[in-house]
Amino acid sequence: MTTATTQPRDNTSQVAGQPFAANGLALVRLIVGAMFVSVFFENMGKGAYTPAGYAGVINYYIKASHSPAAWKLVLGFMSSHAAMVAPGQAVMEISVGILLVIGLLTRPVALVAFLFLGSLWITELGTSWIWELLVPVVASLGLVVGRAGRAWGIDALLARQHPASPWW
Repeated sequence: MTTATTQPRDNTSQVAGQPFAANGLALVRLIVGAMFVSVFFENMGKGAYTPAGYAGVINYYIKASHSPAAWKLVLGFMSSHAAMVAPGQAVMEISVGILLVIGLLTRPVALVAFLFLGSLWITELGTSWIWELLVPVVASLGLVVGRAGRAWGIDALLARQHPASPWW
């Protein structure tokens, strides 16, 4: 006679797949996306996407920030090409914001947000509170890792048809 022993299931490894975790990531996704949309309209209102406005902001960071000299060279290049870079940044910011809010292509879009916010964090070193941008930088990385579009987003619908896709 054999006796089957049952052991309690360890559900801790399943936490990321639980609805509460997915909903929490979706909430972070919505907040980061709303931040991008809000900043877009704020910058638009301040004229920051015009060549002169953009170059002025970048030149301020070149003079005032504690970012590495190599990064300041990149900023100088951006400033001298503000007529192209400023509208490109505007399109990127509003696109990232909208795509995060609707939850479409969340992983690659969150990666763009992570890289952009990380570069902005380096740009602003010494000019603002260090945690001001570091929190959304890390939150954006969490959206990439956590597949945050799979709850409350279009990615959730796409994942039903193609669950193994790395895009959502």
